[in-house]
Amino acid sequence: MARSYLEYPLEKGYIHNWLVAGPQAVHVADLEQYTGADYKLKIAQAYYPGAQSEINETPAEWADVKAGEFEGTWQYVRCRTDHFVDKSIFYHICHYLRSWAYAEVASPTDQELSLVLTTNGPADVWINGQHVHRQEHFHHQIPLSVAFQAALRRGYNQILVRFEEVAARECPYAMALRIHGLPQEDPAAVRLPTTIEKVGRRQLLEHVFEAAYLNQDVYTDMDRIEVNWPKTLTESASIAARLQTPSARIFAENSQMATVGNVLGLGTAVTFPDGEYQVVMMPRPTEYYEGQMRVKRSIPLRILRNRYSSVPYGTYEERKVQALQDAAARTGTNVFAEIAKMAIGHVARLDVSQILKSIEGINSRADCSDFYLAGLIGMKMRFEETPNFPEEIKQPLEDCILNFKYWNDEPGSDSMCYTTENHSILFHTCETLAGQLYPQRVFTNNGQTGDWHRQIGEQRAIEWLNKRASQGFLEWDSNCYFEEDVLALTHLADLAENEEVWELASVVLDKMFLVLALNSYKGTFGSTHGRTYTQFIKGGYFEATAGMSRLAWGMGVFNDRIMGVVSMACSQYELPELIAAIAADQPDEMWNREHIVGSEEDFRSSGSRGTGVNKVTYKTPDYMLASAQDWHPGEPGYQQHIWQATMSPAAVVFVTHPTCASEEGSHRPNYWHGNAILPRAAQWKDVLVSVHNLPADDWMGFTHAYFPTAAFDEQVVRDGWAFARTGEGYLAITAARGIELVTTGDNAFRELRSDGSHNVWLCQMGRAALDGSFADFQEKVLARALTFRALSVRYETLRGQVLEFGWQGPLTLDGEEHALDNFKHMENPYCVVDFPATAMEIQYGDQALRLVFEKPEEQV
Repeated sequence: MARSYLEYPLEKGYIHNWLVAGPQAVHVADLEQYTGADYKLKIAQAYYPGAQSEINETPAEWADVKAGEFEGTWQYVRCRTDHFVDKSIFYHICHYLRSWAYAEVASPTDQELSLVLTTNGPADVWINGQHVHRQEHFHHQIPLSVAFQAALRRGYNQILVRFEEVAARECPYAMALRIHGLPQEDPAAVRLPTTIEKVGRRQLLEHVFEAAYLNQDVYTDMDRIEVNWPKTLTESASIAARLQTPSARIFAENSQMATVGNVLGLGTAVTFPDGEYQVVMMPRPTEYYEGQMRVKRSIPLRILRNRYSSVPYGTYEERKVQALQDAAARTGTNVFAEIAKMAIGHVARLDVSQILKSIEGINSRADCSDFYLAGLIGMKMRFEETPNFPEEIKQPLEDCILNFKYWNDEPGSDSMCYTTENHSILFHTCETLAGQLYPQRVFTNNGQTGDWHRQIGEQRAIEWLNKRASQGFLEWDSNCYFEEDVLALTHLADLAENEEVWELASVVLDKMFLVLALNSYKGTFGSTHGRTYTQFIKGGYFEATAGMSRLAWGMGVFNDRIMGVVSMACSQYELPELIAAIAADQPDEMWNREHIVGSEEDFRSSGSRGTGVNKVTYKTPDYMLASAQDWHPGEPGYQQHIWQATMSPAAVVFVTHPTCASEEGSHRPNYWHGNAILPRAAQWKDVLVSVHNLPADDWMGFTHAYFPTAAFDEQVVRDGWAFARTGEGYLAITAARGIELVTTGDNAFRELRSDGSHNVWLCQMGRAALDGSFADFQEKVLARALTFRALSVRYETLRGQVLEFGWQGPLTLDGEEHALDNFKHMENPYCVVDFPATAMEIQYGDQALRLVFEKPEEQV
């Protein structure tokens, strides 16, 4: 086979351009024999193929590769700014993974150099066919760097890395290799063999593809989907682009000359179904399909055709029907689409294979089985006696329920997560309802009867419910896991036979929806979050509670997150009208403070730490600003979203410290959700300060703000500040180390970046009613006295107060200290609740509601 070579420079000593094969994924079928905290290491050692690379032919782009039982193709990978070859993925069932990465590196002389290999799991390195290094560790989220010495000869050296992982649920799986001592200016320091003969055309297309960008993450309504190129592009090429789903279903295609000033259009959002898409750029079709030029780049995006509602409409019953109809149309999303069909009587349209597929996944004890089992048990209890219920699912479902593993103390090994807050209540819900269904039957996994399971499930559910009622949610304001909580609680409130269980589940649901109402802005749950994912914080359109908000009070949007929506709509749970009224209320200002407490063990099991969080939310008719106060600054973060400003479902702003360039959910934190190192944040109403104190050797070396320019009615970056307007709401944000609007890459024109390990971000909100025009707001902000020190700030706010805050010491306003902790459980215009809560008195206008969490005889 003819070989040509692609040439690239080193990037700060890192190899940024690789040929990659894999991963090979081997199901770990005998998981029960690997026990203990080091079970992943035991699996890796058991499956380790030894110091032979198993690669017997020199790799080349698009050439076939065979390694042991693995067969694949060498694919080109260009690293992002984090230097990683990133193969991260989520596996619901445990797998052993291995991948290979190959590059040829030039050395001017024969020499011995220091190399640094960074991986999450074990890895081997071969240079010129000789095995020179193995590292054997598991660092689940933040990869570990290991230095070693190796000899390079004069000329090009063949470097092969095989890197491994054991995937059990989320699987961060990355590799970076840095070589110290080589010339950095050599544009051909790295070369990659390729089967493509026209190397010049191949590399031209790569440069043009890498320069392209979209200006939005989510496209709605009449938004046009367009590929853009920056003014800095000096090359041009004729290309094709497609709009397609991740499974490669093509919806649009267009060809265009990629050059400065041109835009490649792919249609209008409203003409495509909801969901995840990719814009795939590729050579002209004749070049690609004839094998002459197989190079491409994919840019992810989401499309939402449903219209967002910013004001309440209709009745709850009317919205129930809409919710079920919308979910029923989402065939292929998950089994809850089939449950929705049953609820509206569309049994003839059922996809029985989807139900059987869910049962099969539960039988294999895949992670998240508890989600789907809860829905299937509810489906059985509600609809099995209705006409045309599919006969072919009755016995498989019964067997599934009777053989499930309902808690981690039962026999059997698996990858299911039990102890996080949302999973716990789902397991208890499944066990309670399964026991009700089959009280005298023996459950085959542990040999106990249904009555026994019901008793255990109710006991555990009541303990969980009491904690949430009196203390709050440990996964506070979680816009991903509130959906799972609603899934569980609506089933208990509607189907549990134990009065204490269904009553308590109902009042905890009331409390949860009050929290959602207080901390949402016109249907967008823009609060601080104890756990979240990137797609849920880049605006409110695909946020996981948006459909539940739409159903509950008519603000939000129905999207592909249907588990909670369908569960609400199928249940007899009735949302109190007073809570819906609070969600719709728009006072000139609403200042809400909350304190959530739990044991250190409980917080740790839900991915957090400590024993509590103090959070604040400031809401006006034009924006909302929310944050977690002084929450474990300087410690490693996970999925916590510390603060956010919200002006519309698309116009949201927040700051994070990333661990990597990936937005894949297995990274926790990743580029946008969570923080590698938590900041120290404090907020006083419309002003927020976030102080970042990073280690000098921080992997990414910067903090950044999500700032989606296309979402604002107006925006400008000037005089060290970024300003934005949406409607009559204003935002201004700056950083002590300066800010730069990023104009290239996957987040072009949506990111403000600020380099440096010590930094202070300041956000000031404003309103036309108080601050005049947008131009007036900008001038007023620029005129305020502002002094940044190394890790602190002194700022004269738009409201005339002098605010001071830093890495240490209190938050002060005009010299007076303002507490950042020990808040009441809730304190806002609608309710004031001490801690721990035994009851809540909620008032709005002439309406009142009392939620009682303890029975009278239990009160002291």
